Amino acid sequence: MHAGQIRSQFGETSEALFLTQGHVYDSAEQCEARFLGKDPGFIYARFSNPTVQMFEQRMAALEGAESARATATGMAAVTAALMGVVSAGDHVVAARALFGSCRYVVEEHLPRFGVASTLVDGTNLHEWRAAIRPNTKALFLESPANPTLEVIDIAAVAQIAKMADAKLIVDNVFATPLWQKPLTLGTDCVVYSATKHIDGQGRCLGGVILASEDFIQKHVHTLLRQTGPAMSPFNAWVLLKGLETLPLRVRRQTESAARIADWLAQHPKVRKLIYPGRKDHPQADVIARQMSGASTLIALEVDGGKAGAFRFLNALALFRISNNLGDAKSLAVHPATTTHQRFTPEVRAAMGVGDGLARLSIGLEHPDDLIADLEQALALV
Repeated sequence: MHAGQIRSQFGETSEALFLTQGHVYDSAEQCEARFLGKDPGFIYARFSNPTVQMFEQRMAALEGAESARATATGMAAVTAALMGVVSAGDHVVAARALFGSCRYVVEEHLPRFGVASTLVDGTNLHEWRAAIRPNTKALFLESPANPTLEVIDIAAVAQIAKMADAKLIVDNVFATPLWQKPLTLGTDCVVYSATKHIDGQGRCLGGVILASEDFIQKHVHTLLRQTGPAMSPFNAWVLLKGLETLPLRVRRQTESAARIADWLAQHPKVRKLIYPGRKDHPQADVIARQMSGASTLIALEVDGGKAGAFRFLNALALFRISNNLGDAKSLAVHPATTTHQRFTPEVRAAMGVGDGLARLSIGLEHPDDLIADLEQALALV
């Protein structure tokens, strides 16, 4: 609520919105000192901004990180974190179950610049160990993964990374900073799409990279400064407002998701239900060790494949069809034809993304109303 607060001479209660590209200096000597890093003031919005800095410091306090850097989008955070630790000739190991854009960065973008990659079953520690090469510099995973809600033993993978002298980068979006703390499990860097729960109201894009001050300075700071994926000050201000209600929203959404998941698990039209808060989750033992709460996301597979999933989604009234998540409004999406549509059926199957799979993002509506909506929609499958 208060971390990183920068107040102007007017003593405002709410954070000030500094919409400025640049800053002026009292003298040429002060300007030189700013660029040399001897004067701690601001220079240019691509480098830093007072409103953006407030967001970075507040996120660092929430995550328990020494340092943070905000980016224009979540994918900018993922890309910068990965590219900041590798060079041509290096190697990256990543979990196979990833958001489509994350997998693109690992599988297609990095190899264009001479960085090889290997995808593994994230839940199989033997595969992580076997994939390590002498030139492996980074390991990357989502946990829980999008959209399958697969959960990976972060502490165990962190140990593998440490033995290989590589950096572990974890996308923690589905768990949120409330329910999982990857840095305490040995992770070197945590990334978020702030577009999701941190904003939580479908308003703007944003991302953030969190790590030790040493990691940020060595791998992230200069890359962001020189390549320019800067967060808008206005977006930073919106995200600061979102942070004020993040615990209230996510706690309520998680409680509703748990109740809805239990109801869905008993429905005859639901072939498969995956929710990190249930004892029948495939990685329930890992979840008990590393997560203090579940998730606002539910994955379910309905009868009838794609046609059945489409009938289900089209019949929903309160749930809206959208590829976003973490919103105050409940959302539903068909990953096989949206976030993961560019993959072949064989690749999607290996990732656990079947034609009948739907992903639900539970919002702030009353759970009774959401269950009623799901019930009438499933009746048409």
